Amino acid sequence: MVKKNAEKDVGFVRQFNELKKKHPDAVLLFRKGDFYEMYKEDALKASVILALKVSDKILPLEKDPIKLLTFPRHELDRHLPKLIRSGQRVAICDAIDRPELMKKPKEKTGEDLKEMYTSNKNTMAKKKKEQAVQEEPTKTVKTAAEEKPAKEKKTEAKAEVKSEQQAEQKAEAKQERKPREPQMITVNGEKVSHGHAFQSTTNPADWYFTAKMDGVQLKPQKMDAADLAAYQKKEMTVPQLMEKYYPTKLMPKISEEAFQMPKQLSGPDGAITIDKFNVYKEKDEQRPDYGKYKFYVQMGDTKMSAVASREDLNAYFDRVVSPTQLVEKNFGERLHLQSAYEKYQLPEGVDPKGVRVAKDHSDNKWKVSMDLGDKGKTSKHEISFDDGYSLFKAKTATREQIAAKYLNTEITGMLSAVTNKLEKSASIKM
Repeated sequence: MVKKNAEKDVGFVRQFNELKKKHPDAVLLFRKGDFYEMYKEDALKASVILALKVSDKILPLEKDPIKLLTFPRHELDRHLPKLIRSGQRVAICDAIDRPELMKKPKEKTGEDLKEMYTSNKNTMAKKKKEQAVQEEPTKTVKTAAEEKPAKEKKTEAKAEVKSEQQAEQKAEAKQERKPREPQMITVNGEKVSHGHAFQSTTNPADWYFTAKMDGVQLKPQKMDAADLAAYQKKEMTVPQLMEKYYPTKLMPKISEEAFQMPKQLSGPDGAITIDKFNVYKEKDEQRPDYGKYKFYVQMGDTKMSAVASREDLNAYFDRVVSPTQLVEKNFGERLHLQSAYEKYQLPEGVDPKGVRVAKDHSDNKWKVSMDLGDKGKTSKHEISFDDGYSLFKAKTATREQIAAKYLNTEITGMLSAVTNKLEKSASIKM
């Protein structure tokens, strides 16, 4: 059985070599029982496209092991479209016993037919005699070996016919098909194509937008109802949808040098050296942020981590924001950086003199509050240790910035309530 399988493998590889000479630009798929196989350079090329593992197989007539890629027959409908979409020409080679698909032999003359009839008659008589005598097993093996080349010829003929038909179809399709023009080109020179909206098969109420960038499919993003309506009315274009759902894909990339460690950051007491920065997924089931992606930074003996936002993750993996910038944004307050507090501003028109930061003697904690005069007073909010250190020790944060960080939401609500009350009173008087 092992010897028979080895001979069969050699036959398939021999056919592969012959067909590859005729069709060097096609990927050859050989049907072998319940599996499809690809050999040598075709196996390596397909493994990248299909993400399948390539194995080495030793054959009797080959000096070195050949590369082999195999998958079950029922997976053809899944793998074949991937190969075609990647731009490959695919020829499927299948072994059958249908003579009409083989090349027709030349017509026989009368003498040839007579000779064939005599030969067949003698062969039948010989077979009957061999069955009666019960010939040795070695002769049976020899008969099977004699039949083998005929089967291989049928397989080869079928493969050639099928390959030629598919080559003609592909050539016609290439002539008819025109290259798709990109819908936009990014600042990095990447071509955006196939941008479209599609409906979810599991939840028809949900719609998603996706596109391809240089032929690579982007992860679909769930669309807002307003964006979907505008897109369907052609009021919103693919570039506008790309700007909203894939903003970091359109930003200019920064150099790889910016991602090499160590890097230095200006701190309150001098330069801070960033020795390590990476992204990881929290695996501790006891933590409240289990399963979330986090940024990790190491500066000397100091190690910190923080949950990463989706926007920051995309910016990091798309190489449009440097690790130094992400450290400043996600760990700046813990490092007492002045730049980390510049984003906090009190609402326009609010007098900063009303800010009060003091220790609450009831619980001995530092809290911040705001006196808005006739508009009222805010509640007291406890400030963190890092914010207290930045305010009192490092002096990289101001009272107004601390108040804006903790009280802006409450202040805005109080101002809106007063404005609504005045408008209501004015409408009653009218």
